[in-house]
Amino acid sequence: MGFKVEWGLARLVAIRDVADGIRQFDIQPDFSVPAYGPGSHIQVQVLINGQPDVRHYSLVGEPDDRLLRIAVKRLPDSRGGSVYMWGLAPGARLTISAPLNHFDLSAGRPDYLLIAGGIGITPLYAMARALARRAAPVRLLYGVRRAADLAFAEELRALLGDRLRVFVDAEGQTMDFAAELASVAPGGEVYSCGPAPMMAAARQAWQALGRPASDFRLETFGAGGGTVAQPFVARVPRLDLEVTVRPDQTLLSALQEAGADLMYDCRRGECGLCALDVLDVSGGRLDHRDVFLSDHQKAEGHQMCVCVSRATGGTVTLDTGHRTS
Repeated sequence: MGFKVEWGLARLVAIRDVADGIRQFDIQPDFSVPAYGPGSHIQVQVLINGQPDVRHYSLVGEPDDRLLRIAVKRLPDSRGGSVYMWGLAPGARLTISAPLNHFDLSAGRPDYLLIAGGIGITPLYAMARALARRAAPVRLLYGVRRAADLAFAEELRALLGDRLRVFVDAEGQTMDFAAELASVAPGGEVYSCGPAPMMAAARQAWQALGRPASDFRLETFGAGGGTVAQPFVARVPRLDLEVTVRPDQTLLSALQEAGADLMYDCRRGECGLCALDVLDVSGGRLDHRDVFLSDHQKAEGHQMCVCVSRATGGTVTLDTGHRTS
């Protein structure tokens, strides 16, 4: 059972490619959109192998009274969401949620550092625009594998000037997290979105500086683990369930399809509501893809966030405990 989400119909009015493999979708809702801030996202109902599912996409730019804009990266190991979105053409009808925000931007801080990796630029682009409009002190570090992967680069350069720094892996450019984070003014905040290893490295550098954990904010898009997704078996003895989890589906959705009524909310590995106890793992290992559990908890392997995390094969045995209805 998830938290209440307001759904409505919408129409896709325009698409444009903003980088190699990244496409922007301009969506016109049929309903009145409530006010929302930077860091907000919408949920979109998609079809994966003919079955309904839901994907979360950050809203790009600042609020518009007519359109909601998202950007979607076509992933080679996609579970089907990006493939579905890229198959849409202007005029397509969609079912979307009203904007939600688990990554809201604070006001009045003396300094802001934004750290983006790849498609993680989408919520931070909105934050950069809002902070620049407020004349707030802000810098943006933007890392990509190739220069062709840069999305909204021209807009960001015009917005931030030399406060934007781009790092291209293929050109040997890397972020020095220790130095960059040390330069954040006391009381300043860091916002990060991108691949889990990048965010983990930045957060560890922040902790090593002795800075408050509450001043480091991050958002994950629930993609990319340590390995390419493989099928595995999940057993829940308490519910007398055994399911095979396909590479293109989450453990949470597989358990739900089998009749399990589980708690969840974000579906991106951030909130921890879906975390279940792990009783045993055989024939594989856990592939933690969340940012809720600490590194120590992941190493212990006693829990996993079933909305994004997986096993690399074999069988994982879980206990829902009090989390069933």
